Amino acid sequence: MGVLGIQEGKSPALVREVGRLTALLPSYETVRHELAERGLKLTIKELHGIGRYAGQAALTYRRRELERYREGQLPAGDGRGKRFGAMIDGGRTKIRTMTRRQKGSGKTKTQKRRFRSDWREPKQIIVFEMDEQGRMRKGTQPILDGTFQGPDEILEVLAMRLHQVGAAQAKVVAFRADGAPWIWERLEWVRQRVGLKRRQVSLGLDWCHAVHHVSLALESLVSEPDRKRIFKKLRKWLKQGAWRKVVRELIDRMLERGLDETASVWTEINYLERHGEAGHLAYATFRRRKLPVGSGAIESAIRRVINLRMKGNSIFWKEENAEGMLVLRGLVLSNRWKDEFAKISESMAGDRRRDWEWKSPDMPAQLKAGTPITPPKPQPQSTATCYAAAA
Repeated sequence: MGVLGIQEGKSPALVREVGRLTALLPSYETVRHELAERGLKLTIKELHGIGRYAGQAALTYRRRELERYREGQLPAGDGRGKRFGAMIDGGRTKIRTMTRRQKGSGKTKTQKRRFRSDWREPKQIIVFEMDEQGRMRKGTQPILDGTFQGPDEILEVLAMRLHQVGAAQAKVVAFRADGAPWIWERLEWVRQRVGLKRRQVSLGLDWCHAVHHVSLALESLVSEPDRKRIFKKLRKWLKQGAWRKVVRELIDRMLERGLDETASVWTEINYLERHGEAGHLAYATFRRRKLPVGSGAIESAIRRVINLRMKGNSIFWKEENAEGMLVLRGLVLSNRWKDEFAKISESMAGDRRRDWEWKSPDMPAQLKAGTPITPPKPQPQSTATCYAAAA
């Protein structure tokens, strides 16, 4: 039956449509009503089963892509002369974990099941081709992907997606993110794994996060009447790339108030200095090169992919279901659903096992140990890859 495309006792067309609707619409109940309007009556239980299968199939296919990538069998796109943006961030979703199983059922039930819900951070990426103004090129499709697994896992997915668009031959790849250490301490691994030269890479801290830390520092150093005026001055300096002037000004004001490096404001100053020394605050250079100064694309992706479907009052997820929804919704919202789910169905018809979890290498440990990090070999080039439209 799997060879014929029959999945969960349903036709491939039905699985494809139910999977798309469960990712696109706000709830399974809404999906049920939508399908009923089309004359197709399914129970919530049936919808859950098909939706879970679609999510697990998508996750299984991603793992198979990763395995092919590691073995050097995943074709690379044609990125010659192109400009790519790659952005990373995390969201928030509640994951439900069973702490006590139910015993019995109905009138014979002797123990109710209990659950614990905890906030978890799904990690999201977006990869897209930029135009000459640093914006997403019209007519192209971004790559949206994410996982509830660790930072090593999402950064390896990022490396794979950059490989698929042919980033190694790109004119520039602009990485943008907030100040989360788990991102910055792994981007060098991604650069080496993709095969990017340093001159091809632009690393930048999101402009809004940098300005926010200037504002936080001023709260401890300047009285309310003068704060707005001084903030505008420092923001102007930062925009010009003069981050050292900003840090010097903050340090001088800290010393004037008799504060030392144990004061809480030093955290904000050190944050700006650390990113400035790393070249992440070169906003004047970014504007001159027509590169993004912020990470608005990933902030928008977090809202559209996660917040509008997976986060809300009384919404809880099992981790595997949340992981599947994260990937399915990314495919739908990036307009990649039709082509990608055809590949997913074909892959599952050949091998119906659903094993989607994987373990990535310890990237910080490899970097610290000086372990050679190279792109998988061989890397055949192809313009007819499934992610060519992102380029």
